[in-house]
Amino acid sequence: MHKYNTIHSIILWIPRCLELAGLSTLLTAGILPKQIKRAERSASLCKLGRPVQATSAQRKLVRPAFAVEPLVNGRQSGVRAESSRVALFNVHPLCMVLGMVFLYGDAILVYRVFRNESKRSIKILHAVLHLIALIFSVIGFVAVFDFHAKAKIPDMYSLHSWCGMLTFVLFCLQWLMGLGFFLFPGASPWLRSWYLSLHIFFGLALLALAVATCLLGITEKLLFSIMSTYSKFAPEGVLANTLGLLLVGFGVLVGYIVTREEFRRPPHPEEEALSMHFKTLTEGESPSSP
Repeated sequence: MHKYNTIHSIILWIPRCLELAGLSTLLTAGILPKQIKRAERSASLCKLGRPVQATSAQRKLVRPAFAVEPLVNGRQSGVRAESSRVALFNVHPLCMVLGMVFLYGDAILVYRVFRNESKRSIKILHAVLHLIALIFSVIGFVAVFDFHAKAKIPDMYSLHSWCGMLTFVLFCLQWLMGLGFFLFPGASPWLRSWYLSLHIFFGLALLALAVATCLLGITEKLLFSIMSTYSKFAPEGVLANTLGLLLVGFGVLVGYIVTREEFRRPPHPEEEALSMHFKTLTEGESPSSP
């Protein structure tokens, strides 16, 4: 019981921290876009090789992530609501967009952004970002199940909940498989090469599934909350539709960046030498073998 209360306290603490961080104020005042532009100039000066499209994806990614806050913070009481039960539910969309879209997209783009860093460091960053996304997702799931229990609402009956659970389970499997094949030694080079294309495909497919699940959740929330005024272009409905379009645009742009050959991280000579040496030791081939 003590463990459950601790988790519940953490869930209610997260929105307050985001509020204190002033994220909504930064966006409204235009400070965050200025910081992004400054980061772009610094990246250009340091010759990090960051594609312009990757930065554009980051912008599309930041906007929908924090557009969730005013969406749930308007007439739907928001994360600062007087009712702790309503506030508890509103943690769910915030954490799921931050985890399964914002951080997940960041994790996918690290191989296209940090083009001159060591591959080992990028692998670790890729795995850590996925881990943080997983933590946010768990908090989001706990929040919505806790809300359903308090409001006596059945669980797992809607298409949104089915797609969400499927996405979460596949995300966990994808993360564990990535750790086993790429981060920790154990898999042979040919097995890694065989699984790499599958890992990339399922990574993009899960991002698309996560975006689709968000769209289902947004629609479900609007129909439950403002069905009578939705067709009259209520502000909440317009904001939710805009959020959905931003999510779709972000997913399309990430898919474009990842699948374009010119954005692929170039192999470094020392990495190729180490890879060939490892292949020689494990498979008994000469360094000149193809």
